[in-house]
Amino acid sequence: MIDFNLLDEIIIQNKSFILTTHVNPDADAIGSEIALFKVLKLLKKEVRIINHSSTPYNLKFLDNNNVVEKFIPEIHTTVLNEYDAIIVLDLNNLSRTVSMKDYILNSPSKIICIDHHQNPEINADYFFIDTEVSATAEIILDFLLIKHKDFINNEIAIPIYAAIMTDTGSFRFERTTPKLHRDIAFLIEKGANPVEIYDKIYDQSKFSKIKLLGRTLNSIQLLHNNKLAYMIITQNDFIETEAEESDTDNFVNYNLSIEGVCLGLLFIELKNGFKVSIRSKGDIRADLLAKNFNGGGHKNAAGARFYEQKMDQNIINNIIENSIDYLKSIGV
Repeated sequence: MIDFNLLDEIIIQNKSFILTTHVNPDADAIGSEIALFKVLKLLKKEVRIINHSSTPYNLKFLDNNNVVEKFIPEIHTTVLNEYDAIIVLDLNNLSRTVSMKDYILNSPSKIICIDHHQNPEINADYFFIDTEVSATAEIILDFLLIKHKDFINNEIAIPIYAAIMTDTGSFRFERTTPKLHRDIAFLIEKGANPVEIYDKIYDQSKFSKIKLLGRTLNSIQLLHNNKLAYMIITQNDFIETEAEESDTDNFVNYNLSIEGVCLGLLFIELKNGFKVSIRSKGDIRADLLAKNFNGGGHKNAAGARFYEQKMDQNIINNIIENSIDYLKSIGV
């Protein structure tokens, strides 16, 4: 159980905060940042959001006032050293802040981690982690419901709703509890419009994303008696479709929509390496599989990132073989 009294005490005792999150932020990352930013502002705190990555275009509506800043060392190093605390949201390893990692580690500021991922690997002064909740934003919501319920208006309800909606797969994943539905109803009462939020996140895609999705679906291969599916996206695919890495969010889930598939992989070639996203069903542990590649995540949603490493067929085959061995080891 998270000690929300301690979190509230830390916020009260400090005057200035930096909020940040992981590379290529999703709706949980951005939504958690925006909601907490507005809460801290209501508490009369000095606060800035600084991220390694730009905000994906389909999430920019969450940041109506353009408060999210893209990290520039020459501009932000002093800020990171002078603010009282740095709150890292929706990540448990500082390497996921990429260019910001060393600056955060070298900062004299307190480091506060608010997250819902398993197996934290971060040197923080304070941890507020609950691996049983659906999203980091659910932790923010629980904190507000307990300590500052009156703060929840439409400007805070909308980013929290967006974060939870996306991280629960539109309320169909395992940690969608009766309590969460009741809390979501409260957010709707406070002004979060489910139709509008879903439309802005999922139904306003750029043509480039749809073209990339077509290529990705065309690359699907089935293995291990059709229980494992994988897809590949190359840099050439990005170039020819004019799409971006952030456009690939949720692509990996299409693997699991195939009859009989219980483990899905998506290989994405990056400019400075590659990454593999892993999704699974039931008791198949995506996080344990990812750990074999120095990655991590949740029980059914995980991944690993390989910096400065070329994505060739040999390494793809190695990861696939490792995945099949894992399935065999658990009798699948």
